[in-house]
Amino acid sequence: MAAPPPLPPPYTSTSPPPTPLFTGAESHIYQSTHLLPTRPCILKHRPPKPYRHPTLDARLTRHRLLAEARALLKARAARVPVPALYALDVPNALLVLEYLPHPTARAVLCSLQEQEGQEGGEQVMRDVGRVVGRLHGAGIVHGDLTTSNLLVEREPGRAGKVWVLDFGLAVQSCGEEERAVDLYGLERAVGAMHPRVGLEALLEGYLEGVGGGEGEAVLKRLRGVRARGRKRSMLG
Repeated sequence: MAAPPPLPPPYTSTSPPPTPLFTGAESHIYQSTHLLPTRPCILKHRPPKPYRHPTLDARLTRHRLLAEARALLKARAARVPVPALYALDVPNALLVLEYLPHPTARAVLCSLQEQEGQEGGEQVMRDVGRVVGRLHGAGIVHGDLTTSNLLVEREPGRAGKVWVLDFGLAVQSCGEEERAVDLYGLERAVGAMHPRVGLEALLEGYLEGVGGGEGEAVLKRLRGVRARGRKRSMLG
């Protein structure tokens, strides 16, 4: 894997220097510190795309950066568990976010399935559905829901808390179709990575999170989205 491009100053002057964690199609993720050496943070940098015209690239990057920041702030105001936004650096196309030391839902589900079988993941999926419902209830559609974009905070004897990450494709919408497509993407991601986990708990949690009337309308729309997805799969 190619090394990520260098971070702009002053983000390279911390001690220890930023540690690359993940390289995606649109952004590079680093662990660093913010203001104090004892305050860990995440740097999310959107480097320039050489294949795009510089003016277009700058406009798209600015639009997506601001959209992500707005979605994070709106979700946090609605008490949806998301990382705190410490800083927004538009000229350098960079977000400084709270560091959350929790495992991904993907890792937790894999571990639980090994220990407890299919039943082990049901509570986690219910918690995931609940937080997605709360996110949709706040008028935010994530756009890239996977078990790698969700963190699970678990304490013995207490219900789990699910944190939502990576709002780079998020849009603000209350449309039933957009919500249903968001849920369908999560269903497919869970089915691909965790085929033994039942999806009933996910949808039950979703109804709890978003509210009965709205949730039932979304699930009705979801059935149509599934049917279209199956038809596309059959046609190739």
